Amino acid sequence: MTTTIDVTPSTENELVLARIIAAPREKIFRAWTEPELLKQWFVPRPWTISKVEMDARPGGSSLVVMKDPDGNEYPNPGVFLEVIENEKIVTTDAFTEAWKPAQKPFMTMILTLEDAGEGKTRYIARARHWNAEDRQAHEKMGFHEGWGQCAEQLEELAARL
Repeated sequence: MTTTIDVTPSTENELVLARIIAAPREKIFRAWTEPELLKQWFVPRPWTISKVEMDARPGGSSLVVMKDPDGNEYPNPGVFLEVIENEKIVTTDAFTEAWKPAQKPFMTMILTLEDAGEGKTRYIARARHWNAEDRQAHEKMGFHEGWGQCAEQLEELAARL
């Protein structure tokens, strides 16, 4: 089970999920950048991922289609801003592809992975929002619970890799 660590948001419109995950950074990075692996953990169960397309490089696009238990699909297009293997991934939904602006940007996600010793990783996911309303809406959607459950699912998957 992941261990919660205390990390303070760096801006007023940021939400943070910070954990020690019992898996090496390389496995966590793979789970974030390989579509078939991402499908296995990226949404809180019983939700699923019906489609993943990604080009995990700066400027590369991504599309993750989330599916609720009733079968409704929620496409989430975005672009990778920064990708440092086994260390950092920065994505945003401000663009849908190749610098094509999105209708309504919601957040930029900054994920950092640091070696925590003994095959564990210090996992910090920051969701930076454009305004307080979006941050509050994300929190009310269940950011902490949902992203926390996904971190647990990620740890389970990484243990099998």
